[in-house]
Amino acid sequence: MIRSTWAGGLFLALAMPFSLTAQAQPLAVGNVLESKAVQTPQAVRSVFTSIARAGERLVAVGERGVIVFSDDNGEQWRQASVPVSVSLTAVDFVDSQHGWAVGHSGVVLASRDSGETWELQLNGLDAAQLELAAAQQALLDAVDADVAQARLQTAERLVDDGADKPFLNLHFTDAQHGVVVGAYGMAFQTRDGGKSWQSMMGQIDNAWSLHIYAIAQHGDDWYLAGEQGFLAHSSDAGQHFQKLESPYEGTFFTLVADRNGELLLGGLKGNAFVLRQQGAVIEPVAVPMPVSFSDGTFLGDGRVLLANQAGAIFTVDAESNRLQLLLPPQGKPITALTQAADGRLVIAGFTGISHMPLPAVKVSE
Repeated sequence: MIRSTWAGGLFLALAMPFSLTAQAQPLAVGNVLESKAVQTPQAVRSVFTSIARAGERLVAVGERGVIVFSDDNGEQWRQASVPVSVSLTAVDFVDSQHGWAVGHSGVVLASRDSGETWELQLNGLDAAQLELAAAQQALLDAVDADVAQARLQTAERLVDDGADKPFLNLHFTDAQHGVVVGAYGMAFQTRDGGKSWQSMMGQIDNAWSLHIYAIAQHGDDWYLAGEQGFLAHSSDAGQHFQKLESPYEGTFFTLVADRNGELLLGGLKGNAFVLRQQGAVIEPVAVPMPVSFSDGTFLGDGRVLLANQAGAIFTVDAESNRLQLLLPPQGKPITALTQAADGRLVIAGFTGISHMPLPAVKVSE
């Protein structure tokens, strides 16, 4: 399985959380949930927030429900059929056929044909009702009534607010099991491919309902990262998360696991860390540029890349424990990146999608 971490929320979170997309999307929630994404010949030049591999196919998601896919490593793109016009924030495929995307208004979309067509599986209205029911049951079973009552009050506010909160990331392990996370600590899981969903908000140590931007997995160990330095770890395959002591009070946006189970964590102002031993050891990584990170990806050769708002791309030099520049700043933000089947790097951003040969590591003299 090859997947992309979520990046687009970065630009919605800086200074004015979620406002950029809201301003670009003036339609009422009911309209965007019921209106198909507009087909346009210039779809590939849209604002894209996430990109992933579906087998050898590339699939990218972005503003106003636009989803495009490519079967020639990013040379040509076609637009998918999408039933909503909300802005999408993340996409994940578990194989060449089955994929999911999440976005604003609490939307979860699913595809069973490699990203060509999509169906709506969950929206923010239904998600709020699911959390309300879970919170009501938790109050009946509560050992700590105060905590349970606080959760119920939060759930009631979710219902009152309507479908105004985005999902920001997701992770599926197979065609049946997956987790979606988002703003204000929203978290839901499915065990049947999205036919039904269950709230996980009571299973995550997130008392302040902080936004969750990133999710990663290595074996039975799962990790979450988000605003105000939020970090959490699960040792039971993502069923319960305990908060980790954070090395940083700023927001984290990307979290990528390598094949050895170490994780590279990137956040605001160029802060980066390596997590080892299930999060028991968290070490800072020297960064040559104090610019916020936006996305990361795992390469076929074992390297992990980080991209930032300036359009620069880095990899970790294991010997020096610092980031090594692979691509100098391009003058425009990178929102997402992944490796195509032919090895080239495919990059998404505010002006569309581009590709390039994988930059070679620059050896310092």
